[in-house]
Amino acid sequence: MSRTADRPTQEKLLSRAVWDVLAEQGLDRLTIRAVAGAAGCTTGLVMHRFPNRRALLLHARHLLHERTRQRMEAREATATDPRAALRAVLAQSLAVDADSRTHAVVWLGFLAAAVSDPELAEAHRTHNRAWRTRLIRLVSAAAPGWPESRVTTTANALIALVEGTAVLAAADPEAYPPDAQRTALDATLTAYGLA
Repeated sequence: MSRTADRPTQEKLLSRAVWDVLAEQGLDRLTIRAVAGAAGCTTGLVMHRFPNRRALLLHARHLLHERTRQRMEAREATATDPRAALRAVLAQSLAVDADSRTHAVVWLGFLAAAVSDPELAEAHRTHNRAWRTRLIRLVSAAAPGWPESRVTTTANALIALVEGTAVLAAADPEAYPPDAQRTALDATLTAYGLA
């Protein structure tokens, strides 16, 4: 990549490379050199944007949050009612295709790195709390009149279901095929009276 290329194009290419390396090669291989190779540029250019591995990981987590947020907002905007919005937002978190399996792998890789790094952990908590706030709002809209404690408990359980299912499906898609994931989600929504 030429140094004279415009900055937005460079950032987009580097972002894609960070995402691809983390998703395809895993956390252990997310390095400046690997990102440069994936982007087809020099390590110096990568280091100009990402001075260290932590910066690469923080960027990957931000990308994950932004991509997920955009998908959730799109699904929520087209839903016909609050319960349909809740189901649509939850369903977008399942690992039912190559893209959503990649999201699950990136999320898990970042979480693994965050366990021992306070800065990465804080970024994870910030994005995860935004997701939890959205789910609490959606459950509340889908079940008007429920006490706050029930809404929060239900939102937490639904988050655990879809995130756990996505990670398991990313690791073993044959054991957790898309239809089984959706069936589990629907059964859980039914059990909570939110179908």
